Amino acid sequence: MIKAVEDIKGCSNLDQASSDLRDAARQREELITRLQELKVDKLPDHARLTATLTKAWQASADADNSYAAWADDVDDDKCKDGKAKANKNASDGNKSSGEATKAKESAATMWNTIAAKYGLTKRDKSQL
Repeated sequence: MIKAVEDIKGCSNLDQASSDLRDAARQREELITRLQELKVDKLPDHARLTATLTKAWQASADADNSYAAWADDVDDDKCKDGKAKANKNASDGNKSSGEATKAKESAATMWNTIAAKYGLTKRDKSQL
């Protein structure tokens, strides 16, 4: 969703950026639902891993929704020299995005420890 946020910053493709971000938020919320349905009780530290992944995806969804709201807020009078004026929605998106990144880093570290032990595929935070 980095492209959508960059589009907003540059005051371009605002409707598409907003739509893409809301779609991404819905997908992340679906991941949370699917995670809650998975049986992961055999994994070491499964409760912490599940909680961290949930936090990461919820923060990402929150960021996506905040950025989408920012795109909705931006129009011609809020663009100066091709740049969108930051507002509370942009700030909220940045805060949630930072929280998501930290949680993804933590989840990736936990997962990679499990993956190494059981010969599973390791994941980078960007893959979560």
